[in-house]
Amino acid sequence: MKFGIFLAPFHTLGENPTLAIHRDLELVEWLDQLGYDEAWVGEHHSAGWELIASPEVFIATAAERTKHIKLGTGVSSLPYHHPLILADRIILLDHLTRGRVMFGVGPGALSSDAAMLGIEAVTQRPRMAEALDVILRLFTEVEPISVETDWFVMRNARLQLRPYSDPHPLVAVAAVQSPAGMQLAGKHGAAVLTLALPRGEKRESALKEYWAIAEESAALHGQTMDRSQWRIVIHCHLAETREEAFAQTRVKAGQYQRGYFTETLAHDDPAPDLPPEDILPEMVSRGSWCVGTPDDLIEFIEMLQERSGGFGGLMIQAVEWADRDAVRKSYELLARYVMPRFQGALVGLEASQRDASADAKVLRAKFNEAIERARQEPTR
Repeated sequence: MKFGIFLAPFHTLGENPTLAIHRDLELVEWLDQLGYDEAWVGEHHSAGWELIASPEVFIATAAERTKHIKLGTGVSSLPYHHPLILADRIILLDHLTRGRVMFGVGPGALSSDAAMLGIEAVTQRPRMAEALDVILRLFTEVEPISVETDWFVMRNARLQLRPYSDPHPLVAVAAVQSPAGMQLAGKHGAAVLTLALPRGEKRESALKEYWAIAEESAALHGQTMDRSQWRIVIHCHLAETREEAFAQTRVKAGQYQRGYFTETLAHDDPAPDLPPEDILPEMVSRGSWCVGTPDDLIEFIEMLQERSGGFGGLMIQAVEWADRDAVRKSYELLARYVMPRFQGALVGLEASQRDASADAKVLRAKFNEAIERARQEPTR
């Protein structure tokens, strides 16, 4: 299983945005040191919480500070960009990072972004599909391409710089609420970024049903879907004890849920009768968030595997529900105790310990016998 973060990012209003952005870069460096696989970086232009307008610029900066972690656009909002220009930027990043860039795509998450650009909500998903079709052609075809739609024109266009990755950077489609993302992923056999866990009565079956949409679409277009390329994003914070984890996050988690989703985006409040500080335990009890110990997260992942039928990547939604040191410690605990459980890193060690334990008494007796014999033999 791959592990990483989804860095929208989210930063509470009222603090220094420059420091917040540099703290995001510091976090990616820390994850690189801890052995995380991926970091997906968002694109947003309004609403005050998510500060990165260009994931490509952020990725270029982060790539210079890291060695191994892959860096993805999480996601590039396709209706906001001419496909040729965006494809060109991604391939440049592919070369600059020597193949560490990933291309996550979506229709645009914030209605306020689209409104500023004069884009009607009803057109966002069709435009995403049109743009991705053309971008994948630009990635894979050398002959000039001419396309004319109601929002972009390309005449005899090609990428002069061919992809560094073979055949091109990984493409992942965001899938949140509507089936459009899964259908588009299936059409192209692309990876999937599921950005929110299902809630309500169907939460136990919704993930399997969601994946079935992608498989059905893939079958219609002669593609196949790969569960190892399905990434699911969750909210999570870990500490040494469950009580400590709750104490570190209870206030800010409630402020995040109500301040961002309910007040800023006008989403339905999942717990309208509760004060902000009681939202976190309610969301944990519903299985929407994981706050606790590494063992709690291991159990949470196993639950998601059962509900989904299997997936290949767990991405942590990068939220600052605790102070800087506690946030860093949370990612460290995940790397030390959770990642190896799902990456096969402990299989040999545990088998070796079991073998040694099973033979320990016999081997210890032989060792002691050899020592005693050596003591009794005359010195030569």
